[in-house]
Amino acid sequence: MTGQNKLNWQQLLKSGDRIFLGSHAAAPTALVNDLINNAKQLNDIEIVQVAILGDNNWAEPQHQQLFKVNAFYISGYKVRQAVAEGRADYTPCFMSGIPALFSDGILPLDAALIMVSPADEHGYHSLGVSVDVVSGAVKAAKKVIAQVNPAMPVTYGQAFIHRDQIDAFYYAEQALPEVIPPPLDAVTERIGQYVSLLVEDGATIQVGVGKISDAVLRYLSNHKDLGVHSELITDGIMDLIKKGVINNRKKTFHQGKTVTSFCIGSKALYDFVHANPHFGFYPSEYINSPTNIARNDKMIAINSAIEVDLTGQIVSDSIGRLFYSGIGGQVDFSRGASMSNGGKPIIALPSTAKNGTVSRIVPVISEGAGVVTSRGHVHYVVTEFGVASLRGKSIRERSLELIRVAHPKFREQLLEQVRAHYWVPHFQLHTPMEVPELGSVGFKKLDIDGEEFDLRPLNPSDERRLQEFFYSHTKETLQLRYSAIPTQMSREKSCTLVGVDQSKDLALCIVKQKGSAVQIQAVGRYYLLNNNTGCEVAFVTREKHQGKGMAKLLLSEMINIAQLRGLTSMSAFVRAENRAMLSVFQKAGFSRLPSDDPTEVTLQLRLPIPKQKEL
Repeated sequence: MTGQNKLNWQQLLKSGDRIFLGSHAAAPTALVNDLINNAKQLNDIEIVQVAILGDNNWAEPQHQQLFKVNAFYISGYKVRQAVAEGRADYTPCFMSGIPALFSDGILPLDAALIMVSPADEHGYHSLGVSVDVVSGAVKAAKKVIAQVNPAMPVTYGQAFIHRDQIDAFYYAEQALPEVIPPPLDAVTERIGQYVSLLVEDGATIQVGVGKISDAVLRYLSNHKDLGVHSELITDGIMDLIKKGVINNRKKTFHQGKTVTSFCIGSKALYDFVHANPHFGFYPSEYINSPTNIARNDKMIAINSAIEVDLTGQIVSDSIGRLFYSGIGGQVDFSRGASMSNGGKPIIALPSTAKNGTVSRIVPVISEGAGVVTSRGHVHYVVTEFGVASLRGKSIRERSLELIRVAHPKFREQLLEQVRAHYWVPHFQLHTPMEVPELGSVGFKKLDIDGEEFDLRPLNPSDERRLQEFFYSHTKETLQLRYSAIPTQMSREKSCTLVGVDQSKDLALCIVKQKGSAVQIQAVGRYYLLNNNTGCEVAFVTREKHQGKGMAKLLLSEMINIAQLRGLTSMSAFVRAENRAMLSVFQKAGFSRLPSDDPTEVTLQLRLPIPKQKEL
């Protein structure tokens, strides 16, 4: 071994070698610069790397005779430009699978250039903030060349390498590159809010880097007993640990400990993980193993994408033919979360790109783009317009769910595209719509007899659920609701009932939702009358919940929305023997009107005339 800072690179490397560079915030930049300055006759060295923070100057054109970069994950302008210009390569691979490329001899390593902490009294250096695939590279490389950096934190887990495993040392202090979270915009905040609604207390989470992850973590600050099993931890994770939100008490794998493979963030984060026994840093093949991920109950995997097509295919490493990033851990964690008991794989992204001119929800993926995460992996897609639930949904239902969370200005165009390909029937007339009067998240949580329900708009994707709701009714319920006993709820009829123009008429429902399993419990709707100043109201409740106040809640919400929309009256027609329904209307202030039909009661509610806005 050599210990001086004057390395003989001609002895350590030869032309044509393949070398690995330490990753993320642990790239041995001073060591690589020394190699560049003293390469002499060395040529055609292949660098394999994942994402690296910092300059990545070895990918610049002036070094192309010395180096050729082969990136498993494209990060930074210089590497991205080199790949686009053909001076560098991109090799797609799951993060969990990269170490095996080294150990199996598919990409054998002649050397691994890494960064470590100074050795402890037992001769062990720590890989610090990046164990990830560095650990696998160290095990597989013929030579290990280490930059010893006093600024590298000491981390625990499987993060140590003994000095006897290192062939050459280069001593250079180097501040770790910091990533400071940018300010959050309104769109990102709303996405974070929606994602947080999918995270239960006691869940274990995985997040990535970027504004969306930062927003999600911010909106988890009121949760309880969260755990972390994530390839990456950031300042947002640190903040939730300090607040006591993340305590890992309810984890079912590595209980009591935050486990990860690398961290990037501020110096405060690097100081926080230093010699902190509550963190375990493990190799990517361990942390990203879908089997290990699935050992966490309620595993929530939160990742992002560049675009999503209407079948649920996820594009996240390329913009058309331009390779932009990499597969990373998205598939590992999506698969692991989908296998977890109560787990949820989530893709979160803004609905548009290029200042709102391009929809990220697309009928088909862009030419040249590739699918990273399949349509079978993802359970939820979240934009600033809501949550699309995809698990167990048909192509038709997926299309309508994803159109619902697309930007409103693109929804009609998307519906036309899927209608043209018969993914939705010709009688599906309206795009999904919000009911803004329900509040900022578009639905309301209800507690009825100790059970949780959601009150939300009926959506076009509810067509089959509405059929199931209809066929669940007894003859008595059908007689009271329809004054007859209809025997069929056809697909076309059901589609018409859920495909409502919610800006005019109104269709609300109360649903029982557990993950992706949804069952309609009650439906309330009103139809505008000819003069558009009044409406006719009707609702029906599943038998097992009748008498629990669902009709009252729906009616109260409809009255409120009718008032906000400037209607002046609401009418209802109820069979005379339906005393329970009559009571609901009368308690809400409806008055009986004279009727020539003794079997039916006519009711009306006068709404206050809306005040004229002052000029």
